[in-house]
Amino acid sequence: MKLDHETALRNFSETFQRSRDKTRAGRNLIPGGFSRRTFNYGPHAVFAQKGEGQYIYTIEGKRLLDLNNNFSTNVIGHNHPAVTDAIQKLLSSGFSFGNPTGHELELAELLCERINSVDQVKFFCSASEACLGAIRIARGYTGRRKIAKFEGGYHGFTDDLAVSAHPSPANFPGPDFSPKSLPDSDGIPAYKTDNVVTLVQNDFQSCESILRRQAGDIACIILELQSCAGGIVSLEHDFVRQLRDLTRELGILLIFDETITLRAAFGGLQSIYGIDPELTVFGKMIGGGLPIGAIGGQRRIFQVLEDNQVMMSGTHHGHPLACAAGLATMKVMDRGAYEMLNLMAQKVKGELNGWATAKGHPFIIFGEFSVLGYALTKQAGQTINTHRDYWHKIDDEKMMIYALEMATRGYFPVHRGQLGLTLPMTEGDIKGFIETTKEIITEIYATD
Repeated sequence: MKLDHETALRNFSETFQRSRDKTRAGRNLIPGGFSRRTFNYGPHAVFAQKGEGQYIYTIEGKRLLDLNNNFSTNVIGHNHPAVTDAIQKLLSSGFSFGNPTGHELELAELLCERINSVDQVKFFCSASEACLGAIRIARGYTGRRKIAKFEGGYHGFTDDLAVSAHPSPANFPGPDFSPKSLPDSDGIPAYKTDNVVTLVQNDFQSCESILRRQAGDIACIILELQSCAGGIVSLEHDFVRQLRDLTRELGILLIFDETITLRAAFGGLQSIYGIDPELTVFGKMIGGGLPIGAIGGQRRIFQVLEDNQVMMSGTHHGHPLACAAGLATMKVMDRGAYEMLNLMAQKVKGELNGWATAKGHPFIIFGEFSVLGYALTKQAGQTINTHRDYWHKIDDEKMMIYALEMATRGYFPVHRGQLGLTLPMTEGDIKGFIETTKEIITEIYATD
């Protein structure tokens, strides 16, 4: 029997009826019903009751395999004993000081040891803050005012960076070879957008032309080697190598945002590419589920902080609870853990892509590590190489049908097309996800 959008919506709202009611009631207290609007999953949010290992339990009592894991944060699963023990040990001795603690130094030391490009680390309360801090450092170091980023690249909601992360054709975003910088929200002053140069992914000729033309004004380029929140797009290795050479020539600092991609490899995704940036942004998993952000970078760049040429400080920067939880998480994430996660990802990608190709279904799984993209495309065999491919190739209605029905049947992906795998997931979990995906895709493309 063919599965349509109306049926998927009905199934979803019947399954998560209490969440639907709580979303409605919440609108009297919080705009939209909850603070993180990106959790609006179809007609309403799904409220969590608790998390344990690879699962979340909703207020309806339904168990879901968590393929969101707080947008990839909880890489070792929920309520991991190493993390809870680290937090509990701090509670009795206090956890909010105007003084530094040793946890901050230990986590910084771990990041410096693992990430080849990192000599020093500065902590923040979120990766959004860290991205903003990284571009301030770049501006202070170079004396230039503009920054460059990629269309579809998300680096937080701040005015300086909430530009062209989620553009649409209706916004008239310029030609493919020269994107126009567009604010992601009302309330962002025009001068902020004017200071952002927007680039297109995987097109070095276009990037080179844009960057050479404005090189004297551009302090830095900030990028994800695999973009995530704006849509999964992996940058080609040769493209990144060419960009690295060009930025060195033009005196533009290169910033890798590894907020999500740190979970790709022991040394971050940059270790797989074999390319060192001047600065790297971290977040999510390095806090073990608590709020954190960090910038790692070369000592010569961080001299502007040492000399107080660039000023940045915050009440909760280097918070001991977040650093302790992050340190516990990162110790669990040894080389074997990364290998296990990436083997899971290869199985999911290989089996589902092979099946979809054999059946002729326009469905693909893509991505380079344990955060994968999925797409129901308009034609079989289409691939995603730039953010704009999402506009031209994705069947939005079928994407929502798949996401709604997966949640109804016990699996919780990011509805916009993202899957995050976690360490406690079993062979049975992965097999169940694969088989359930096959069932839903078959029903979506049924002919009767």
